[in-house]
Amino acid sequence: MYKPLNDVIRAIRQRDPAARSTLEIVLTYPGLHAVALHRLAAWLLQHDRRLVARIVSHVNRQLTGIEIHPGATIGQGLFIDHGMGVVIGETTRIGDDVTMYQGVTLGGTGKHRGKRHPTIGNQVVIGVGAKILGAVTIGDGAKIGGGAVVLRDVPAYATAVGVPARTVRTSDPSGDSLNRLEILPDPDRDSLIALAQRIEELEIRLRELEAPHKSSEACSSLL
Repeated sequence: MYKPLNDVIRAIRQRDPAARSTLEIVLTYPGLHAVALHRLAAWLLQHDRRLVARIVSHVNRQLTGIEIHPGATIGQGLFIDHGMGVVIGETTRIGDDVTMYQGVTLGGTGKHRGKRHPTIGNQVVIGVGAKILGAVTIGDGAKIGGGAVVLRDVPAYATAVGVPARTVRTSDPSGDSLNRLEILPDPDRDSLIALAQRIEELEIRLRELEAPHKSSEACSSLL
């Protein structure tokens, strides 16, 4: 009837260096509490207890600051770090071993009743404040940078940053860092690196555009 939370506890212990013990996780981690209450709400919804399911979801938001619609499908090992302000919509599908940080929105677009929320693959990392909107698909092992607004599909093992988000790098899925949960990528660091690279590209382009103008000025001064 109701799945145990061993998978979530395992995920937290593996991915959060601040976690000291299972007891600490059970008592103090809102991400764990949110998943527990969501599993209850989802079970109630599946058994035609829609109103009670929505009430449990509402209580979940009040207690944890994390809003998860009972209709959302969530895989094993979801780690919501800090969690305040996270919103997960009704038709969202989340794979296994996903990590997301505070302020993440997995939201819908439009008013139709069909699939309107994101599908998140396995081992995806979603940075602080990222927004993934609409029925887009985020491939396995992808990384979404902090503050990104994703409106299109992101390929597997790609890094997406910016507003609107664009893919800046695709990693090798055979690399050890993608297969070991204890070495998770840092999407915020990747965002800063990508922005620095973009600034450098723009500076080079600006110098190229200024060069003919300076040459023209030099010739004029000689005449």
